[in-house]
Amino acid sequence: MANSLNLSQSKYAIVGGGLMGRLLAVALARSGAQVELFDKGGAEGAHAAARIAAAMLAPLAESAITEDSVVRMGLHSLPRWKELISELSDSVYFQQDGTLILWHRQDASEAERFAAHLEKNCRSNSDLSAPQKLNSDALRDLEPGVADRFTQGMYLPNEGQLDNRQLLNALASELKLLKVNCHWHTEVDPQELRRQSSYKAVIDCRGTGAKESWSSGDKPNTLRGVRGEVVRLYAPEVKLRRPTRLIHPRYPIYIAPKENDIYVVGATEIESDDLSEMSVRSAMELLSAVYTIHSGFAEARILEMATQCRPTLKNNLPEIRVRKEKGLVDLIMINGLYRHGFMIAPAVLDCALQLLAEGSSKTALELGLSMTQDDNQVEAICA
Repeated sequence: MANSLNLSQSKYAIVGGGLMGRLLAVALARSGAQVELFDKGGAEGAHAAARIAAAMLAPLAESAITEDSVVRMGLHSLPRWKELISELSDSVYFQQDGTLILWHRQDASEAERFAAHLEKNCRSNSDLSAPQKLNSDALRDLEPGVADRFTQGMYLPNEGQLDNRQLLNALASELKLLKVNCHWHTEVDPQELRRQSSYKAVIDCRGTGAKESWSSGDKPNTLRGVRGEVVRLYAPEVKLRRPTRLIHPRYPIYIAPKENDIYVVGATEIESDDLSEMSVRSAMELLSAVYTIHSGFAEARILEMATQCRPTLKNNLPEIRVRKEKGLVDLIMINGLYRHGFMIAPAVLDCALQLLAEGSSKTALELGLSMTQDDNQVEAICA
């Protein structure tokens, strides 16, 4: 989409070099615009929520817990990820072999409720591929590594995943190739940059770092952090072929297999801004649950136990907030991607680029992405 934009005479400042900031910087630079990127951390993205993620692209699975607009954004983003990754100079692992859902016998009623929810969502959204129930033989054919412990399962076609850390590194390399002026380890106020007439617009992609900007007098703490915890394992004895989710009433988990026998395991979601180390309880629950899926995890090596806070708005939905000067957009604030950052990022990217180029976004209206003026009233920028 960036190649079709006519922004060659424009100069933009992007504050925040996580997933959205890097995607926007690359897209704008490819369109011919001048771009400066500011981030308080380094190019490795160690502080970014995107670095601590499984990067699963699973709109059907997530439809059980999120709004239809997020599902539509996820469906829009899957083919866009293929395009975006193919344009990068460095390779990034991308897979679209579906999602496997498993459950233990005692949790069969939970699985039935989950399946019914997905089937209902498929009936209301024809773009979703219906879940497929698996008996013992079908499960063995699809994922032989778990067939000794499970006799049934569910397969969600067309869902995917990518390697989040490879992507962040590839985007950083692309910024160098495109000669984007990156100010790493530089903390700046988007409002101060906005006052500099040299920029056509400033784009704020700071995630939880933008809390003050998303609070207003009568609605404080609009933006919050939701703590997530993941374990990265090296497990050469485990040969899972695709992302796998375990249904459990207390601690459902996901396992995302990456290249070279690396597995990202997670599930925890805690209403807290705490960035301290993982708790013993979380570690025990994640590791115990993952062992029940495949015995090979018993000999896995723990590479990392990591925590991060996902930027989340009050309704758990993403939003683009716009400020205008003399009728022209001069500040864009993108936030609230919550647990769906990788799943919906290309959709949010396309809407933001359309807004910059045309002053409004038809795509945002079609997908249900909230785009508001700074007074929090939805207006014509979605029309």
